Amino acid sequence: MTAHLAEKMSIRNVATRFAVSKSLVQKLVKQQQIEGNLQPKQGKPQFSHLTNAEALVRTLVAEHQDATLVKLCELFAVEMGNWVSRTAMCRYLQKLGLNRKKKYGTVAKSAHKESKN
Repeated sequence: MTAHLAEKMSIRNVATRFAVSKSLVQKLVKQQQIEGNLQPKQGKPQFSHLTNAEALVRTLVAEHQDATLVKLCELFAVEMGNWVSRTAMCRYLQKLGLNRKKKYGTVAKSAHKESKN
């Protein structure tokens, strides 16, 4: 922005100089004029039905140890009346330190390997 304001460079020249788009420079110039700074804007936090449901989720996991993420979402919806996505449930379980990774049985490998004779 200093290049545009102090050196009186055009927005197009500033964009070329810093290898950014013209619209980005326009946006930053506008933000500097309105807000007086170029600090990143604060995003609003996203709402989740899982936010205050730690006790319920821990109970569901304890009672249904073999449940998949989809099944846990269904159980949560029955209890709370609000559906959450499989991804949201997975992230929340990771945040709580509850590992939902399934241990699959391994297929027995044959004792004899094929020879290249």
